[in-house]
Amino acid sequence: MSPSERVTIRDVARAAGVSATTVSHVLNGKGSAAAATRERILRTAAELRYRANPIAQSLRGGRTGVVALAIRPLDAIGYTLQGVDYFVRLAGAAATAALDRGFGLMLVPDLTRRSVPAAMNLDGGIVVDPFVGDPVLAELLDRGLPVVSTGRDPARPEHIWWTGTDDRAETRRMLDLLFERGARRIAFVSGTDDNAWNHDTIETYLSWTRERGQEPILERVPEERGEAGGTEVGGLLLSRPAPPDAIFANTGRHAASIARTAINLGWDIPRRLLIAAGSDSEHTRFAAPGITALELAPEATGRLAVELLLERLADDLGPVPPRIVSATLHERESTARLG
Repeated sequence: MSPSERVTIRDVARAAGVSATTVSHVLNGKGSAAAATRERILRTAAELRYRANPIAQSLRGGRTGVVALAIRPLDAIGYTLQGVDYFVRLAGAAATAALDRGFGLMLVPDLTRRSVPAAMNLDGGIVVDPFVGDPVLAELLDRGLPVVSTGRDPARPEHIWWTGTDDRAETRRMLDLLFERGARRIAFVSGTDDNAWNHDTIETYLSWTRERGQEPILERVPEERGEAGGTEVGGLLLSRPAPPDAIFANTGRHAASIARTAINLGWDIPRRLLIAAGSDSEHTRFAAPGITALELAPEATGRLAVELLLERLADDLGPVPPRIVSATLHERESTARLG
């Protein structure tokens, strides 16, 4: 038998001189085969390097071997976010983790749309950045499926099955950095998606400015406005009678276009204005000057989401969720120091 051919139960049965049913029972810990027969089958399976097909095992257990991945921000605005690699990296890591465990990961659209088949067979689902009271999360739960999310649904405090970064702590971390670098009028630019990321970062920013006795300068720009939205809000902020000395934008695309706008208006970054982003991207990494940003651990988040879902499928609770991962703060030239 060539190395490229998969060894089957029938091959093991033929080599051990027993039926395929007997091999199946022994390998699955069932039946009442004699000790000598059981030992011979196990030895033969090891010699032939037999490996069970995990998908076939799932099907025999009443499962399809397929889990869904629903990326909710992209459902809302389309799957063409140039330069935003967070979701691609998360999905890739999740798919690899699922395949390593014998499952397929299916990227699915909004399951509440009429165009999506209601009979889609799934073992469970992962919902990325659910909206408040997210209908896709509700749809999967209504189907009685195990569901986890990356990021929490603020409307479902009872749904503890999620993983991701601590957005409140990471926001404070960035604000503290800007303060340490001399900023005293820090503006915050958030998106408008109705999700925990925007809710928690805005709440943290307002709390932080109160504690520091600073005037809050808050603007919200729809994520789908991308660079155009950043350009508009950048011009608005820098034309204020008392403009900010630092701008912290949640998305990398907004941060990069704000920086370009400031440079075009003659502002020196970082001597006159600091710029930071709450999510690293191609825009922040390749900007000139480079923009300080939080890398929100997409690979670790994707892998943990799969692990958490498969624990639920196996009824193995493991450590109590949620599972928090740490972001990486990449300091670049845009926050070197004012003055």
